[in-house]
Amino acid sequence: MLQQNSNAKIWGTATGKKVVKVQTSWDKQTYTVKPDDKGNWTVIVKTANAGGPFTISVSQLNKIVLNDVLLGEVWLCSGQSNMDMPVKGYNNLPITNSLDILMASPDPMLRLFKVERKYAATPETNVKGNWQLADAGSVAPFSAVGYQFASYLRKQLDVPVGIIQSTWGGSPIEAWMDRQLVGDVLKDRLSSNTAISKAVHQTPGSLFNGMISPLIGYSMAGVIWYQGEQNRHNYSDYLALQHAMVSSWRAKWEIGEWPFYLVQLAPMKYAAREAYKVPLLMEAQLKLPDTLANAGVAVIIDAGEQHNIHPANKTLPSKRLAYLALANTYHKKGFPVASPTYKKMVVKNDTVQVYFNHIPLGLTTYGKPITQFEVAAADQKFYPATAKLVNDVVYVHSDQVQNPIAIRYAFKDWAIGELYSVEGLPVSSFRTDDWTRK
Repeated sequence: MLQQNSNAKIWGTATGKKVVKVQTSWDKQTYTVKPDDKGNWTVIVKTANAGGPFTISVSQLNKIVLNDVLLGEVWLCSGQSNMDMPVKGYNNLPITNSLDILMASPDPMLRLFKVERKYAATPETNVKGNWQLADAGSVAPFSAVGYQFASYLRKQLDVPVGIIQSTWGGSPIEAWMDRQLVGDVLKDRLSSNTAISKAVHQTPGSLFNGMISPLIGYSMAGVIWYQGEQNRHNYSDYLALQHAMVSSWRAKWEIGEWPFYLVQLAPMKYAAREAYKVPLLMEAQLKLPDTLANAGVAVIIDAGEQHNIHPANKTLPSKRLAYLALANTYHKKGFPVASPTYKKMVVKNDTVQVYFNHIPLGLTTYGKPITQFEVAAADQKFYPATAKLVNDVVYVHSDQVQNPIAIRYAFKDWAIGELYSVEGLPVSSFRTDDWTRK
């Protein structure tokens, strides 16, 4: 599976110094290259419009023919357990409608590649895995979010789609980054960082070396990412780490600023001592598009489970990632682009009027009450507030706060989203203050 209409990198190793020939059947072109002193070779082939199957032959002392090659849209999905969670589910942890997903899965034009787990101290050049046609057997152990995202693209774009999965549960973002880069970002905070450990999948650079480095250069359309639970421990560094990771990956891929779409954490009830960390991490995730080009966030504040860090509904984040890709990457009309975000607040007497961005058709609560707002005065103590939606403005009031100066919406570890754009995208948790509250 190769990215259509791209300069696709094909590489390998050879014996001796004889020329390596690469032939592509879609345009009947032959590319030649001499291996370097270590036998490594690389060619860049020009791919055509989506289609196939085609063949690629590689010859030197022997000849290898790659059959059933498709040209289409290739995406990488990565992250920790909520991206890793397969369609068949984990032990005692289901995926909503998993059998229906498997029933509808057969599609020879949808291809899956799952990178086998591997950690490494230095960058690797090879991974274990193979492209498989989508069917119940290959889809069941594959990422539920990654597969469904690819399936939606397949249906909407009507071209072959390939999805590469590189995931490991419980992994911090530091493991997916070049080790030196982690040190450059964290500096003296590295030694006190409790998001990482000596575990092989939590060591800075370990998964980048073993599961990302071998993929670098493989032509693709973009990346979807679902990770962050482990980094609630160092939420204040997450935005800088995320920005650095994506910028580094893009630079190493050398194919431009490909799109990067992430899933914001779903709410869940955490231990009381660290409950405050979760909304702060979600806040950091929401800020990424403000500082990184071609990035987007899928908000799933309405898809959490109070006592389950692996919510069963993986269809919702898959769809919201697909909306971002269809609207922003493929320029399909009709799809909403972004969840509503806080714009400003206006205080009139003891009531706060709250305004929002990204609401072309307005806001809705689907007829349900708004219960997630809190309000505070100069003493920085927040009290539950009543809230009412009137003509796209939310009016927030508490009898306990006569002179409000700050508000928060669903800014806690466990909350259920109540405010939506008319198109159906939820408002993320947010705050107007910058106070620290544990």
